[in-house]
Amino acid sequence: MGYLKIDRIGPDGTIVNVQLDRPEMRNAFNTEMAKEILETFQNLAKSDARVVILSSTNSKAFCSGADLKERNGMTEDQWKAQHKLFEEAFYAIADLPQPSIAVVDGYAVAGGFEMALNCDFIIAADSATFGLAEAKRGIMPGCGATRLLTKRIGVHIAKEWICTGQMVSAEEANKAGLLNRLTTTDQLMEEAYILAEDMANNAPIAVQAIKQAIDVLYSMEESQAREQEIVFYNRCIDTEDRLEGVRAFVEKRPAKFVGR
Repeated sequence: MGYLKIDRIGPDGTIVNVQLDRPEMRNAFNTEMAKEILETFQNLAKSDARVVILSSTNSKAFCSGADLKERNGMTEDQWKAQHKLFEEAFYAIADLPQPSIAVVDGYAVAGGFEMALNCDFIIAADSATFGLAEAKRGIMPGCGATRLLTKRIGVHIAKEWICTGQMVSAEEANKAGLLNRLTTTDQLMEEAYILAEDMANNAPIAVQAIKQAIDVLYSMEESQAREQEIVFYNRCIDTEDRLEGVRAFVEKRPAKFVGR
C-alpha cells in the first residue's frame, strides 16, 4: 500500500506535488512510509522536475511525526536502525537539487515539523499548528530541528519552542519568521503553485545552483553538524525516559520521567 500520491502539475508538468497520504494516522510515518519518501525524493532528484511541493491529502494534518505505536516495544538497536532510515529520508528531502515547498495545514508536529523544515520554503494556512514535543517523550528532535529551526527564527525562540515542547500557532510562527507565506486553507495550494511557478519559469540550472550556493555558504560545517546532532540524539535513546515517553503516549497518560 502506497502512502504517497504524486502528481505533475503546471502547463509543462515540471512542478511535482508529493502528497502524504496516511490520513487515518495523521500522516505519521512508519518504516514503509519512510522508505517510500526516501525512494521518491531520490528519484525526483534525478528527474526533470523543477520544483517539488510536499503537501498532505488531509487538511487536519500535514504530518504528526513518527508512528510511536510502531516504535513501542522496539529495542534500542531496532530504534536506531529505523531512525537511520528516517535520517536518510529527511536528508533526501533536504538534499534535493530542486527547490522544495512544504504546504502545511493542520498539525505539523515532531518529525512532521522537521519534515517541513527540511524543505526550502514553508507555506501555511492560518489553521496550521507547529510543535516539537520530543522533550515530553524523553527524547529530542533527531531529523534536523536543532540545526534548521535556528536558521529560520532566532536562537532564543528556537530553544524555547523545543525545550518546552509548546504548540505554536501559524500566526505566531509567521511572526517569528518561520513562514514564507501565511494564507487560508482555501488559498493554500494556489499560493504554493504561484511560488512554484515563479521558480519553475526560471532557468532550472541557475535556480538549482542558487539553492546549493546559499545552503553551502550559510552552513559550511553542515556534515559535521549532522553527525554531532545524532550523537546528542542517541544520548536520549539510551535512557529509561525514552521508553517511558513512548509507553505513556500509547497508554494515553502523563509521562513519569526519572532522569536516567
